Amino acid sequence: MSKQLAFGSIILLLSFLFSCVPAKRYQEVVSQRDSLDRAHRGSLRIADSLRIGNKELRGDNTRLAWQVKQLIRDSLEREGTLARTRDELADLKYSYGQLEANQRAIVEGNQRETSKMLTEMQRMQGELLQRERAVKGLEEQLYQRRQELDRVERQQESSRKTLDSLRAGIEAMSSALSAKHEALEKLQQALARKDSASAALKDRIARALFGFEGRGLTVHEKGGRVHISIEDKLLFKSGSYDIDRQGVEAIKQLVPILEQYPDLNIVVEGHTDDVPMKGVGPIADNWDLSAKRATTIVKLLLEGTSIPPHNISAAGRAEFHPIDQTKTAEARQKNRRTEIILTPNLNEIMDLLN
Repeated sequence: MSKQLAFGSIILLLSFLFSCVPAKRYQEVVSQRDSLDRAHRGSLRIADSLRIGNKELRGDNTRLAWQVKQLIRDSLEREGTLARTRDELADLKYSYGQLEANQRAIVEGNQRETSKMLTEMQRMQGELLQRERAVKGLEEQLYQRRQELDRVERQQESSRKTLDSLRAGIEAMSSALSAKHEALEKLQQALARKDSASAALKDRIARALFGFEGRGLTVHEKGGRVHISIEDKLLFKSGSYDIDRQGVEAIKQLVPILEQYPDLNIVVEGHTDDVPMKGVGPIADNWDLSAKRATTIVKLLLEGTSIPPHNISAAGRAEFHPIDQTKTAEARQKNRRTEIILTPNLNEIMDLLN
């Protein structure tokens, strides 16, 4: 019976040692140890009883002695088992303490690691938010840059079209300016020819009427026209539009020259002084007198000549275009005049201007 108990105790202890002993199992081992202690004490009491019984029952001494030896041997075995169990219990306590310490370290380490990971996650979340805001800002900037790029491209396209239009306009203007420059050169040449012709005409007329210079006849060029100014003392008597002999002679000196210029425009203007006519006879006033005198000169120029009538006209200016505006006899004498204005043909110039 005692051997079975000892063997069972050893089996229990080995099972306890070869497993990761939890706290409950540890309590069971302690309980078994206490049971073994009680059994040991009981065995000792039995040994004492046997020794007492040995004195009383000498007859059973041999049997009892053998039983005592067995009990002592069992007790010694149990003491060894108990010692080993105690050592194993101490080892288990130490291992359990180590396990608890390791578990606490693991838990604390996990907590620290978890806290560290949480802190890192929070930092990364903050950084992620910053990156997201930065990306959003960059996307907004990119959108604005694209909008600006589209606007600039549209502006460039508009500028290009405007530039093309300006270039086309400049080319057209350049062509027009070239044409106008060419026309201007032609016009200048035509004006030069006209001025040259006017100067030549003025010189020829001045030579033809040289004998009348100083007698109230002057020839000058003004604005490309040749002006022949003849005072009335050389042509008409006061208040009359009948031309005198010396006036007829002077006019006849012009005819051969004028006939050589069939394209000349001839205007004959009659001018009076500012003394009003009294309306005696066929002359009503200075308008009437100046017009009749101009008409008389025109008729004389056309009489028996080849001067084209459509190139000549008569005009009465009365007293409203004086040479000298002073109220003296000399001024009035200058103002009483007939002017023959010769204008070279301007058709070429007008064509160029048009």
